[in-house]
Amino acid sequence: MGEFDLIERYFKRPAQRADVGIGDDCAVWTPRPGHQLAFSADMLVEGRHFLTTVNPKFLGHKSLAVNLSDLAACGASPQAFLLSLSLPRADEAWLSGFSEGLFQLSELHGCELIGGDTTQGPLNIAITVMGDTPQGQSILRSGARVGDDLYVSGHLGDARLALEAFRGKVSLPQAVFDMARRRMECPTPRVALGQALRGIANAMADISDGLLGDLGHILKASHVGAEIDTLAVTPLMQTGTLWSCPHDLALTCVLSGGDDYELVFSASPLAAAQVQLAAQSTRTPVTRIGRVTDSQRLVLLGVEGLPITSSFESFDHFA
Repeated sequence: MGEFDLIERYFKRPAQRADVGIGDDCAVWTPRPGHQLAFSADMLVEGRHFLTTVNPKFLGHKSLAVNLSDLAACGASPQAFLLSLSLPRADEAWLSGFSEGLFQLSELHGCELIGGDTTQGPLNIAITVMGDTPQGQSILRSGARVGDDLYVSGHLGDARLALEAFRGKVSLPQAVFDMARRRMECPTPRVALGQALRGIANAMADISDGLLGDLGHILKASHVGAEIDTLAVTPLMQTGTLWSCPHDLALTCVLSGGDDYELVFSASPLAAAQVQLAAQSTRTPVTRIGRVTDSQRLVLLGVEGLPITSSFESFDHFA
């Protein structure tokens, strides 16, 4: 099967909102009036971002999900995406599963594939996603204000726990491992919550490299500090798969796990009721975990609000 047969069979679909979609040198798109475009790009490399044993359907899902999570962090509505694939060979069974997972998620969020590229080489998946927000309503990392409350969506740490199990560093009951692996390989982008937080959240980021690391990006961009109450984080360790783990491992998974694709955001204490309403309307739990300070430092608080020493590290592609 040749390159263009591959595209025709597994990826070409009629354009929905694009003026010109797959089949030309460029896709053409007309922005919605009164909106700004939001773009993001992510690359998934075999052996670095996913294991060779991953179900191709889940991999198709995750490849788009990590990009939709970036749009969610900006409060954007997904519109379209470009897909570039490097494939060792044209494996029809793999392509069928991958495209099925990809399009199931794209259809769920109304985000259409409008172009891209394919080539032969090591397995590498690169997606550029496009969304939009009403003029001036994008949620950026740079908007956190001293006194803001800090929140996270969903629950954290399952993906890191699965990775520890794959590494042989922890032994899990089969049912727990299966649940943790599913969270690692098939994350849920919080698109609806991101949109619901427009005008409420002052700053936001998605959690791809670990809570502390991604919160650190917000603090740096906003020129502020933060206090995280590790006791407030405890409920996050009692959901999902972490209830079965020793406390220290569970805390590590929550604070520096990565691959969660949840949202961390700040909002004024006066907006607490609005935050909860956004959570309820999108059926997405949120947990208050701390506050923004003027200290220029990220501090972890333990029992009786006393600072504790942190040795937690977030993921770094080049570390």
